[in-house]
Amino acid sequence: MHYIDTIIEHYGWQGTALAASILILFLVQLYYHIVLYGRIVRFRNSRRKKVLDAEPPVSVIVPLFSEDYNYLDENLPALFAQEYSTSYEVVVVYVGADGDFYEELSRQRLNYPNLTVTKIEYNPRFPISVKMAINVGIKSASYNHLLLTTPCSAPASTQWLAMMGKAFMRGEIVIGYSGIEPAKGLANYLMRMSRLQLSVYWLSQAVSRNTYRGIRNNIGFTKDLYFGSKGFTHLNMNIGEDDLFIQKVARRNNVSVVLIAKGTTVEHPWGGLRWWFGRLRYYGSAYALYPRDVRTAIEWDLGSQTLFLLAVAAALVFMPVEFKAAAAILLLLRYAAAVYRIKSIAKRVGERGVALRFFLFDLFNPLMLAAVRLSLVRKVQGVWR
Repeated sequence: MHYIDTIIEHYGWQGTALAASILILFLVQLYYHIVLYGRIVRFRNSRRKKVLDAEPPVSVIVPLFSEDYNYLDENLPALFAQEYSTSYEVVVVYVGADGDFYEELSRQRLNYPNLTVTKIEYNPRFPISVKMAINVGIKSASYNHLLLTTPCSAPASTQWLAMMGKAFMRGEIVIGYSGIEPAKGLANYLMRMSRLQLSVYWLSQAVSRNTYRGIRNNIGFTKDLYFGSKGFTHLNMNIGEDDLFIQKVARRNNVSVVLIAKGTTVEHPWGGLRWWFGRLRYYGSAYALYPRDVRTAIEWDLGSQTLFLLAVAAALVFMPVEFKAAAAILLLLRYAAAVYRIKSIAKRVGERGVALRFFLFDLFNPLMLAAVRLSLVRKVQGVWR
């Protein structure tokens, strides 16, 4: 007690409160980076109980909403280059009205006998959502075990299907990581790091058996689960197939998490930070419908980080030298813990070069997500049907 009185006498009530705030916020940040996010690195899917004795046949479903000839030349062949021990097929659901493109797509079956092509005629009066296209693909699929991906995504390796298919041996739902395609420039780095950090939030919950989402570029479930739950939820929204639906069907013991670099996909970005911000707004429109505990966990991380940085900044400006030194040491320790954890997670999912400029992303991320949250006060065009 005498020690506390001495501190109060030396720094005043305001300084003591600031010191206590810095210390508490520092401990909260350590909990996130060392304990909670550390579960991703320590996780081993092989510890979960098997529900199948061997890899099942798989149907890969791809909804295609554009006349993308590059997809026919690059990403579609990558799906058929997969090394898988049993049967699989690729079901492409084309939504459009270009007869020439559909003919070219259908002609691919000459090269790939296990390709199934389904067409939904585009009609501007009756827009087709991704959920509707996937639903058609599921009904067209030959196999019970389904993987969803997108035309702008490609497998990171020829082992992608093997990793995801094998994961079905331990769950009805399979979720994997999908990164942003690396390119030169700071904007690309920030987008890649943003994807990784956002994935850390839901992966840390998934490995803790509290799954609330996956990612539409790399996710799977069974037909039985889909039809048993009467299909996708929130049909008044054009989003939600990888989060709101998963929240409905995920249980503690039916989710299999793939944290192997070979089992990831890579998404091609179609723009810079403005494009990325628009995507975060669009898909972030479902965030308000997430469980309260999920939103609390994310907001405590972002909030404690922001308050910690502000408190340290106040100490560095207004407090005596020894106080500044202590605050700076805690700042460096927190930064070291964050870099160490993000590097270890990045290594598991195959991301590279994340640490060198991490201090820029560390400052950028809370500001960007706060801007996204503020922008969602107004409804995002195209989300609601």
